[in-house]
Amino acid sequence: MAQSGREIKRRIASITSTQQITRAMEMIAATKLRQAQEQVFSTRPYFQRLKTSLSAVLSAAEKGGEDLAENVRPRRGPRYCLLVITSDRGLAGGYNVRILRQAEIFLKENPATDMVIVGRKARDYFRSRNQTFLAEFVNLGDDPTLRQGQQIGQVIYDFYLHGLFDRISILSAKFINSITHPVELRTVLPLAERQKERPEESGLEPLFLYEPSINAVLAAILPLYINAAVFQSLVEAKASEFGARMTAMRSATDNAGELIEELNLTYHRARQAVITKEIAEIVGGADALKA
Repeated sequence: MAQSGREIKRRIASITSTQQITRAMEMIAATKLRQAQEQVFSTRPYFQRLKTSLSAVLSAAEKGGEDLAENVRPRRGPRYCLLVITSDRGLAGGYNVRILRQAEIFLKENPATDMVIVGRKARDYFRSRNQTFLAEFVNLGDDPTLRQGQQIGQVIYDFYLHGLFDRISILSAKFINSITHPVELRTVLPLAERQKERPEESGLEPLFLYEPSINAVLAAILPLYINAAVFQSLVEAKASEFGARMTAMRSATDNAGELIEELNLTYHRARQAVITKEIAEIVGGADALKA
C-alpha cells in the first residue's frame, strides 16, 4: 500500500499543479476577453458605415451608367482569395479545428482558390498537407492593431489589382459572446446585391456629388473597405479565441477538481484497507498466543 499511496499522492500533486495553471490561464483569458470585446463593439459601426458608403457609390455608378475603371469594376469570375484567420496558440478547445474544417470544405467546393493565412495553426495545418498560399502572417500578438489590418489588406488588394483573383472572402470566427463564436464566411468582394440596394430612409433620396469622379472615389474607398474588413475580422477572431480559451480552461479546471476528488477517495479507501488488514493480523496474532 505504501508504494501505491505514494503514487496516488504524486498524481494528486501533479494534477493540483495543472489545475492551478489552467485556473490562471482562465483568468488571463477572461481579462483579455473584456478588452477585446470592447474593441469588437467599437469597430463594427465603422465597418458597417464604410460598407454602406461603398454600396452607395456602386449604386450611383450603376444608375448613372458610369463606365467604371478596371481596378474598381466588380468581377464575377470563379477565382477566390480566402483569408483564413486562426490563432497562433492552442489550448482553445475546438476553436481552430472548426475554422480549418470549414476551410477544407471551401477549398473542395471552390478549387480555383488562393489563400492568405493568418495564425500559426492554419499555416502549420496547410503546410503539412502541401497546400500553397499567397502569404502568411503569424505572431500578431493578442492585441490586433489597425496597422496589422492595413498590412494584410494591402497585400490582398495588391493581388486583387494584379488580377490574381476575382472574389475576396474571409473565414474566421464571429464573436457573439464568451461561449458563442460561430465560424463565419464573410464575402468582402463582390458586394452582394442586397448590400448594393440603398436603404429607404424616407420618401426623399439624398443626392451625392462625387468629386473628382466616381472612379476616383471608388479607388479611394475600396482599399479602405478591404482594410476595415480585415481588421474587424482580426478583432472578432481574437475575441472569439479568448472566449474559447477561457471556456476550455474552465472546463479543464473543473475536470481536474473532479479527478482530484476521485483520487483522494481512492487513496483513503486503499489506506483504510491496509489499516483493516493490519488490525486483522494483530487480532489473529493475539488469538494465536492465547491458544
